[in-house]
Amino acid sequence: MRHVMIVGASSAIAEATARCFASDGDRLYLLARDQGKLEAIAADLKVRGADKVGFQTFDANAFDNHDAVIAAAAESLGGLDTVLIAHGTLPDQASCETDYETTLEAMTTNALSAISLLTRLANRFEGQRRGTLAVISSVAGDRGRKSNYVYGTAKAALSTFLDGLRNRLYESGVKVVTAKPGFVDTPMTASFEKGLLWAQPDTVGRGIHKAIVSGKDIVYLPGFWRLIMMIIRHVPESIFKRLSL
Repeated sequence: MRHVMIVGASSAIAEATARCFASDGDRLYLLARDQGKLEAIAADLKVRGADKVGFQTFDANAFDNHDAVIAAAAESLGGLDTVLIAHGTLPDQASCETDYETTLEAMTTNALSAISLLTRLANRFEGQRRGTLAVISSVAGDRGRKSNYVYGTAKAALSTFLDGLRNRLYESGVKVVTAKPGFVDTPMTASFEKGLLWAQPDTVGRGIHKAIVSGKDIVYLPGFWRLIMMIIRHVPESIFKRLSL
């Protein structure tokens, strides 16, 4: 039985992943800003087979509360061995280009808040010499594009932090999983025109759960994004800067 804390539990991808853990009979502790959504998701997960579901409202940008919320999750679950960090926002690129405060807010939410949580959790898991830290990053972090380079910068920083953390924690037996979804049809992307490359949250959630259970290091979701991003990363800069991406 896993003891799982999920940050950003009300996101479509996190909820889909939580359902997989519930089906395994795991214990879950949910963190998100919306009390009503947390109550509804918790009730659903209990029906789906979760051994226990606790929750509390949480603002990831309230850094001073990070230690307390981790302690609360561990106390509620009777221990803590698995964490999924899934919170984030999709900032408006045009606004970021004209307002640094908007950029700073995007960086804080999508990178620094997760890094704060991971720093605390890494020390805890390293001390107990077991556990899995899983984080939803994005293919957007693999190469900056003019359409979303602020968001991509945050995800690139987060992915690099996870690379180093994985290297650091390897000898202690703690696993670090970086999940890199491509385009996912969620409320956050409701205004986007959808095409063949778009995936559903359930598909991505199952992929994240499988990566956590199997101890993968880095997983692209769906898998074809690994090839797409390999190609994009290798386009020469002299050509790439001329593209409208």
